[in-house]
Amino acid sequence: MIFDSHCHPQMEQYDQDREEVLGRAREAGIRLICVGTDYETSKKGIALIQQHENMWASVGLHPNDVDSELRITDYEVLVKEDKVVAVGEIGLDYYRTPEPDKQEKQKEIFEQFLDLAMKYDKPVIIHSRDSDKGSTGRVHADMIPIIENWKFKIENSARLWRAGVAHSFTGGIDDARKYLELGFCLGFNGILTFTHQYDELVKYAPLDRILLETDAPFLTPLSHRSSDEGGRTRNEPAYIIEVAKKIAELKNETVEKVIEQTTKNCKELFQI
Repeated sequence: MIFDSHCHPQMEQYDQDREEVLGRAREAGIRLICVGTDYETSKKGIALIQQHENMWASVGLHPNDVDSELRITDYEVLVKEDKVVAVGEIGLDYYRTPEPDKQEKQKEIFEQFLDLAMKYDKPVIIHSRDSDKGSTGRVHADMIPIIENWKFKIENSARLWRAGVAHSFTGGIDDARKYLELGFCLGFNGILTFTHQYDELVKYAPLDRILLETDAPFLTPLSHRSSDEGGRTRNEPAYIIEVAKKIAELKNETVEKVIEQTTKNCKELFQI
């Protein structure tokens, strides 16, 4: 068994061959978390997982969709559905949303979803992306205090602190340390296969706090990219093994050990 902790098989990129893609994942022993990025993809994800034993879902609103009308009560209905194990993906993205007023709105929406997760004792899947290389860490500097305040509210309410995962984590080691101290896991994907920028970060991260993810249909591992398509080949959950191999290489571990531990991490975080 191996877990793809973050993918989007409900998206339109799979409309022509979705069952074939999911069949390849099933045959490879892959379990997956079908992550929502807005109300429609959250709803579609739930409908999809009800048809497959090896799938679970999360519900959320991607930070770049701040202009979408948000009725948090709609998501509250979804989060109570069977096999919904998390709230996300949610968070802050200063890369595609550079406007200061919209960034403030992202924070407000993020806090609403954190409160939803607290109400239903769900972990969160957080998205964090800085505006450019020259501002590395700014998004985390804004996000971490919000999470710390959320943790404070949960502890004061005598609820269990469940934390979550920093999806597609590309922050620095100092940022990683703060998330780890807050109880978060770090999610790594195919980015590791086409850049060495995060090698030291992966070596630093404890294996018992790492989750494997594809972010399919995005971020295809290098070995499955087609040069004649400019590297835009569609990703799929079956390619998760490439992420496991790269982490094993960087941490000088066996692939089997990486798969065993990250599967355990995913099951424990999402209570599967």
